[in-house]
Amino acid sequence: MKKKTTSEKKTTSRRLKPVPTLLQAIERVVELSRDSQMSDGFLEEAAPELHFLAESYGITERQAVLFCICMEKGPRHVDYDDLASHLELNKISVLGYASDIDALVRRRLLKFRDVKDEDDFDIPTAVIRCLKHNEVYELPKRTGLDCAGVFELLDSWFEDLDDDAISPHELREELQTLFKENPQVGFVKHLRGYHLSEKDQMTVAFFCHRLINRDDDDIRFGDIEDLCDNRADFNNTKASLRSGEHKLMKKKLIEHLCDDGLADTTRYKLTEEAKRTLLAEMKINTTEEKLADMLSYEKLTKKQLFFPKDIQRQVDELTSFLKPDNYKKIHERMKENGFRCGFACLFYGSPGTGKTETVYQLAQQTGRNIMVVDVPQLKSMWVGQSEKNVKALFDRYREQVKRAKQTPILLFNEADAIIGIRMNGAQRAVDKMENSIQNIILQEMENLDGIMIATTNLQQNLDTAFERRFLYKIKFEKPDASVRASIWKQMMPSLTEQDASALAEGFDLSGGQIENVIRKYSINTILYGADPQPLSVLSSYCKEERLQGQNTRKIGF
Repeated sequence: MKKKTTSEKKTTSRRLKPVPTLLQAIERVVELSRDSQMSDGFLEEAAPELHFLAESYGITERQAVLFCICMEKGPRHVDYDDLASHLELNKISVLGYASDIDALVRRRLLKFRDVKDEDDFDIPTAVIRCLKHNEVYELPKRTGLDCAGVFELLDSWFEDLDDDAISPHELREELQTLFKENPQVGFVKHLRGYHLSEKDQMTVAFFCHRLINRDDDDIRFGDIEDLCDNRADFNNTKASLRSGEHKLMKKKLIEHLCDDGLADTTRYKLTEEAKRTLLAEMKINTTEEKLADMLSYEKLTKKQLFFPKDIQRQVDELTSFLKPDNYKKIHERMKENGFRCGFACLFYGSPGTGKTETVYQLAQQTGRNIMVVDVPQLKSMWVGQSEKNVKALFDRYREQVKRAKQTPILLFNEADAIIGIRMNGAQRAVDKMENSIQNIILQEMENLDGIMIATTNLQQNLDTAFERRFLYKIKFEKPDASVRASIWKQMMPSLTEQDASALAEGFDLSGGQIENVIRKYSINTILYGADPQPLSVLSSYCKEERLQGQNTRKIGF
């Protein structure tokens, strides 16, 4: 039988030798390094384990020794005395390993308990957790991140700052590297677009981190102190924040928190504009976004509307004015002559007469998106930050005007609650608040540079100050018999001309009511099939729609 060569014996030996776990390798290094004085003999004897650890963690073999000793002496409150005692070296000699300790901190295998005292360090919990599962702790990915990945890193770093494991200066350096390596992230792109100092960028990142990672939008001076390099820096920051002169406040990125409508100069939050701009990828619902939805004109279905001649003329005229080329020409000419440039329009009249649908068709025909204000939601948010909410709403509209190819329409649908008659000599807090809101809207209408349309069913309650500010006012009335016949025919093409005329003349319904009747008839047809005498069924539905006749007392509006 052929004997194995020495080379073959060594190969077999290597194959049979079990690969140690990380903890086994650390335990072996700790055992061999005790009282070793970091001698060459120790380094040679521990070479397999040291090489394994160094290669696994991407560190030097000497750094691997120090890491193992810290694991043995820690994982908390390890210092140079512990290293000196274990290796049987004097402290002066061990201090020569400071650069290796710094390298382990950068690798996040160690962390300083206090950046002001770098003689005391810990093993991070994440490193220990990985070791328990025989896994190498890897540094979090820092390039090619999405917004969520950026905020995951921010969470870790600001926690280190809170634990004094990193200094504000070091954190600023980390952030700058992160931002340079991830320019594709919207948060990073917009933050750098403000051209802020490194310290101000860190402050904004901290505010955003607290909102995203802690759901906390109430920042106090105690939170901000950790971001400052020293006491003098903190005092200067605090003074500029109190006075509202801080650069981030001037750029409308942070603001005083309000309590019952009063600014608290010791508490701060991100502005709605900052949330909307910086945190768009994180789907943060800002206050004004809760108050208004953007409706794309491309999603609107084209419909033919029927009106009496006088109303049709006014609608056609307004549509012509809002055509992109005409609007631009009128806007420029008005500006040159010193006139207000805004188009504020009021659509008023009975329910179901086509006010809202007319706005949609205006938008569809002129290629304009609609910013639809949730008026009931707006009113429910009046307590506390009401004025700021309304101002933020108009600020958002102004931004949309700047960004959009075509000026969008700001729609206050069913606006009775906010354009009604103001209270004279209001005493109750709610009445005062409503008057305040109305005054803000009046001022915004005065300075409007866009298109605003309000619809209302209660024109008799319209405050005269609002009436004066609406450039176009169109009264929508119930259609006459000929128009009603056209509506019946357009909504239900299967009707004969004779049946459409009979329904139009027999029932004084609005367009909305006619639509209700036809929808009800369609549901009945789906369930039971088409009726051979549709006029009879439609007539019965018309009677039901009129709430038992003309003498019935009106409900609600």
